[in-house]
Amino acid sequence: MIARAAAPRRISRWLGIFFKAIGGFVILSLLLVALYRFVPPPVTLTMLLDPNGITKDWVSLDEIDPDMARAAIAAEDSRFCSHHGFDTVAIAQALRHNASGRRIRGGSTISQQTAKNVFLFQGGGFIRKGFEAWFTLLIEAIWGKRRIMEIYLNVAETGLGTYGVQAGAIRYFHHGAGRLSRAEAARIAAVLPLPKKRAAVAPGGFTRRYGNSIASRIRVVSRDELDSCLR
Repeated sequence: MIARAAAPRRISRWLGIFFKAIGGFVILSLLLVALYRFVPPPVTLTMLLDPNGITKDWVSLDEIDPDMARAAIAAEDSRFCSHHGFDTVAIAQALRHNASGRRIRGGSTISQQTAKNVFLFQGGGFIRKGFEAWFTLLIEAIWGKRRIMEIYLNVAETGLGTYGVQAGAIRYFHHGAGRLSRAEAARIAAVLPLPKKRAAVAPGGFTRRYGNSIASRIRVVSRDELDSCLR
């Protein structure tokens, strides 16, 4: 009888701990997202785990040449201004592409990448994706598009130990992100998917072709006002 009575108490105790942990996580995540609405994230897990060190220099979105944001939209997320964090069209296209057995392609939006870069870590599979979805919903609701783009352009890895487009522009072109040409912005955007393997200076092969393609698409982003939420 004692053993039978103890079992429900243990279950109840563990359920209580579980729900308290969930509640604590929700409160902490809400506080962090609300804080970063106004304060730049000081550091990320990706930066802390980078054996190449950390070089970064925060600048506001107003101090970054508009073509840099357009380049990011052209390269990473053409429907950035029209979706609410998740691009269902891109996800469906990625699933069909990956099912064909070709090279794996992702369907992550800039919002999802920002959530991952700021609050989480690289890799991790479906568990990390679940947390990423939660933080994506929060930043879309609390930050808005301009702040998401601002933080993305300041925390994205742009080279070995280099984070943000300001540090990337200085590293590659020896001037700040406010003076980027269309071609330079496109080259930085071309580096973003594989910053440890690509360089924006004298790029060759795929990186050069990809950069040229992004430069052409920047005009489309501007013409079709695909960056309207940033203006």
